[in-house]
Amino acid sequence: MSTKDFVEKDYYKVLGVPKDATEAEIKKAYRKLAREYHPDANKGDASAEERFKEISEANDILGDAKKRKEYDEARALFGNGGFRPGPGGGGSFNFDLGDLFGGAQGGGQGGFGGGLGDVFGGLFNRGAGAGAGTRTQPRRGQDIESEVTLSFTEAVDGATVPLRMSSQAPCKACSGTGDKNGTPRVCPTCVGTGQVSRGSGGGFSLTDPCADCKGRGLIAENPCEVCKGSGRAKSSRTMQVRIPAGVSDGQRIRLRGKGAPGERGGPAGDLYVVVHVGTHPVFGRKGDNLTVTVPVTIAEAALGADIKVPTLGGPAVTLKLPPGTPTGRTMRARGKGAVRKDGTRGDLLVTVEVAVPAELSDKAREALEMYRDATESDDPRALLFESAKGA
Repeated sequence: MSTKDFVEKDYYKVLGVPKDATEAEIKKAYRKLAREYHPDANKGDASAEERFKEISEANDILGDAKKRKEYDEARALFGNGGFRPGPGGGGSFNFDLGDLFGGAQGGGQGGFGGGLGDVFGGLFNRGAGAGAGTRTQPRRGQDIESEVTLSFTEAVDGATVPLRMSSQAPCKACSGTGDKNGTPRVCPTCVGTGQVSRGSGGGFSLTDPCADCKGRGLIAENPCEVCKGSGRAKSSRTMQVRIPAGVSDGQRIRLRGKGAPGERGGPAGDLYVVVHVGTHPVFGRKGDNLTVTVPVTIAEAALGADIKVPTLGGPAVTLKLPPGTPTGRTMRARGKGAVRKDGTRGDLLVTVEVAVPAELSDKAREALEMYRDATESDDPRALLFESAKGA
């Protein structure tokens, strides 16, 4: 049904009641006609089925006080194809509804964008009553969230991991129809649209999912035992997911189109993967940089030395330790860190820690005693006490 047909259609005439009919009169007329033209009482009669749809449409509008008010206002506004402004509007404007709605919906070339046809289609929730539009619109699948745990090395270099997921998918037992015989009927409440309108004031209304058919537009006469008539059932699958290099602990990765399958040809939802990263016995991480603490001897720190430093998954690198290097100083090995988004690598931050031997040989003890005696006049804590007094 087009928007023009809907605005011009006389639902009072469909139900055979006057325009000032009471709610009780409308309900009585609907029940009588619904029993007479119900598809179950007229199997194989296409004209009776169409008549039943018209009766259901009329009752859906006139049986609701707010919808009836909106319908009456629209009929008054666009009655007989002419637009009549309110008092003081200065006459009338003779618009042809076919041109008005056809032009607005045809290609969006006019100044109305989506067109008045879209406004009234959403306002009165029609458009699919005759089997076109809303009922057959595709529906996007749900988003899914999962978790995965990677080793420290996998997080730095990236990894492909198997991920088992459960989501809602078209029921295989009933082929997604919700009916075990595969023949659901159109919901009489929403006439297959899956939506019902509710008033929001000002002569307009908002749409909500139909409570009777749960937004599907279809009702199963013989509900499928697997999906209970919903047309959707839980499905499990295992897929290989590529986790990019450089991912950090707690990061949430979005994989487009890897979520639950859509309905009626709609696109699949997205998959969100929360990544947990294990620790490493040697390396740590600070953003795109890796960290490592390297012990050095007292002699190496005092005299300077070339020291070898391990890297993650690669050959060791040699760093030059300047003479007099204190414990806690950090040096940088460029390009030996984690992989960045652009493919380059961060750095390896090497922190020096002077190792004090727990046990000494006689020769080493003698050498240290000689060093102590040679530096007896040097007090490394003198500046500390001076600063303490000044404070």
